[in-house]
Order: sequence, then C-alpha cells, then structure tokens
Amino acid sequence: MSTAAFTPWILGLTGGIGSGKSAAAERFVQLGVHLVDADQAARWVVEPGRPALASIVERFGPGILQADGQLDRAALRQLIFADPAQRRWLEGLLHPLIGQEIFSYLAKAQTPYAVYVSPLLIESGQYAKTQRILVIDAPHELQLQRTLQRDGSNPAQVEAIFKAQLSREERLRHADDVVVNDRDLPWLHEQIDRLHHFYLTLEGGQP
Repeated sequence: MSTAAFTPWILGLTGGIGSGKSAAAERFVQLGVHLVDADQAARWVVEPGRPALASIVERFGPGILQADGQLDRAALRQLIFADPAQRRWLEGLLHPLIGQEIFSYLAKAQTPYAVYVSPLLIESGQYAKTQRILVIDAPHELQLQRTLQRDGSNPAQVEAIFKAQLSREERLRHADDVVVNDRDLPWLHEQIDRLHHFYLTLEGGQP
C-alpha cells in the first residue's frame, strides 16, 4: 500500500532585537521540533566548495578569504558597506540561494510542523512561504535593556537598529500568534510549550 508523502507545515518565528526570539527558538529545538535559522543558512551557502563562495571570490578577489579558505565576513562587510551597488549584487546572489537552502531543509522535517526563524521574516517577504507566524514581542524599554546587557552596545547604536527594523506594529499586524516576553525564561518556556501542543493539533497551520 502506498503512503502519501509527508509534508510538514511551516511556522515562521520572528521578533525584534532583544525580544527573546532566540530563546524561543531554542525551546522549540528542545521540544524536538525541526528548526532552521536564516542566519545559519546564510553561513551554509558560503562554505568552502559551495558555488556562491566561488562567485564571491571571482568578484572581489582571493583577499576576501581567510587563510583557511573560509569567507572573511568582516572584509566583505567593509566592501559592500562602502558600495551600495556591490551590496545589491551580493544580495542578488545570496538571497535566492539562502531561500532554497532554508526550504529544502525544512521540507526534510519529520515532525508535523517545522520552524523557520528569521529577524527579517516579514521584510524579506519569506513569510509568504510559511503557513503561520509567531511573533515574540516585548516592551521597547525591555528590548533595549536586554540588548545592552547582551551585546555591550551603547543606547544610540541599539536605537539605530530599532529604527532600521520593521516597526513593532507592522510585525504584530502579520502575526497569527504573539508571545509578549516580559517575564522570566521559565515563563517563556511555558508559553512555547503551550503553543507547541496547540500546533501539533493543526493541519497546514490552521485550526
């Protein structure tokens, strides 16, 4: 007897800086949920031996590599920061490859749903490929406090990041589910556990 192919539905997980998005993602992993982080995928596509890295070296020269053959990210950031045209070229090369990597990995999930974590889920348009969106939210002052403690940045730098990110209101407008992460870590875990049990009852991300 043939069995229909199993296809997990995809939960998009996002949140602003200092919201606790990474802690929420870690809890999903602890619960055994198949998860991919956009930042991880961005590293995978430029590993030695991958076509994207060869294209970058061809464009910018071998000086863009470290001694071990890995991409020198700091050097590349400097180059593209100084030249918007180079940044657009790099984005045009990498964004489609990152998207392919992410959704190829998510399709391998053996759990009823899989999680795609991205700080730019809404801005990038990738949310359109998810079936449900969970936003980890927090009051602005708490986000600022957490980010300062974690990164050692100064308040002006963090405020600049806030301004560069999607507004809290716009992010929440896209949300199917919201966790206001304004308490401690055990409480956040409780909320993720509760949502996980709910998500296991859904088909295609819908009740």
